Amino acid sequence: GTGTIGASCAALFVGHGLDVVATDPAPGAEEKMRAFVARALPDACPPHAPTQGRLTFVATPEAAVAGADLIQENAPERADLKADLIAALEAAMQAHCIIASSTTALTHSAITLKARDPSRTIVAHPFNPPHLVPLVELVGTAPDAPAIRRAHAFYRSLGREPVVLKKEAVGHLANRLQAALMREALYILEQGIADVEDIDKAVKFGPGLRWAYMGPFQTFHLAGGAGGIRNYIAHLFPSQFQRWASLGTPAMDDALKAALIEGVDRLAAGRSIAALEAERDDALKAILKVVRT
Repeated sequence: GTGTIGASCAALFVGHGLDVVATDPAPGAEEKMRAFVARALPDACPPHAPTQGRLTFVATPEAAVAGADLIQENAPERADLKADLIAALEAAMQAHCIIASSTTALTHSAITLKARDPSRTIVAHPFNPPHLVPLVELVGTAPDAPAIRRAHAFYRSLGREPVVLKKEAVGHLANRLQAALMREALYILEQGIADVEDIDKAVKFGPGLRWAYMGPFQTFHLAGGAGGIRNYIAHLFPSQFQRWASLGTPAMDDALKAALIEGVDRLAAGRSIAALEAERDDALKAILKVVRT
């Protein structure tokens, strides 16, 4: 697959000197992929980049994987489609090859339902855009499975930050955290507590600044003052319980959908998706320079 995620992965791999063979049945897929890779390569290459890898496009998945050491599978988010594709890839690939699926929310067991050997397939979910955002979530038959260990080392060699889930979960790890925040953001909008602009601003200029450097547990550790997390648990957890009890689940009716669309349109202020993506990518690059210093 050479859509947004697949093309970004291709740029990451080629930029690190790896040869990529891609395939996608969509009309114009090759031209779109090559255009994206050309734009992304300056950011995808490490500081002391090796010679860039070759990028080839072929007509079928079987042809693409015949000589592959790792398959980054980026097919549409449908369990039945992925299960059929993984079975076909498994039959065509080399014995040592790993299938790494970039599924956003599907579980490992769902996508390997038709696989002869599910241990040869893992979830390797990157975050958009993968050539900039380092996180890769890994799920396999076991957290210490050989395919997980090999994939962890592979993604680390590309400057990624892989995390290994101890067991499968719908949405894996980071998307479950995002889903919790999005649900409450929509509930706040539904209840008329704040509008779209101020909800986004509250995250961007508040906890989002801390989250770019540390996760929720370390944030709470520092929130406890000199006593750290122990002091936070002893003295501040009661207020957490009060907040948890007041959280809600929004009803996604037409009124809330309209309020969401109107608010996001105001935020975009006429800028195209491409322009907003460019702004995001510039900001991500600047943030990563600080985070990785």
